[in-house]
Amino acid sequence: MGSNRRPATEAEAKALASSTRLRIIRMCLDRALTNKEIAERLDLNPATALHHVRTLVSAGFLVPQEARRGPRGSREVPYLSTGKSWELTVGEEKDPSQAILQAFQEELALLGDRPANFARLGLRLTEEEWQELQDRFSELMDEYAARGRGGPGRPYSIFLALYEDPSRD
Repeated sequence: MGSNRRPATEAEAKALASSTRLRIIRMCLDRALTNKEIAERLDLNPATALHHVRTLVSAGFLVPQEARRGPRGSREVPYLSTGKSWELTVGEEKDPSQAILQAFQEELALLGDRPANFARLGLRLTEEEWQELQDRFSELMDEYAARGRGGPGRPYSIFLALYEDPSRD
């Protein structure tokens, strides 16, 4: 997307290649969640969730918050997304497209009867028009990303796919 992105390291790209980890990053955008809360929300074994959380912490996508007391006095560490994934581009060798698509499908399944806004459009564009379209979407997404995550309002997610359509050649 945006022009201010840097290439992901191998560890960052590997962390982003999992739909489960992408969903954890998204879930922890607005408020910190503990490993137990993440495991419950994703219907995962807590050990599996912890593996994903540690991978994300190690790659800088989650940051532990101050520990808190849980049930029966246990120590729980909540984790908050850093927003770092928006700052990266992942090269073709570690293309996260399939993980992103799977995460989108899994999140979409949670909507139930709630509406989602979809649109499909086929275009023919010159290279200059293609670049203009990508740049305009990038600018819009960057503008909204820069507004921050806190504050009032309902949580929304955007899934955008721009691709050359080989079925129409």
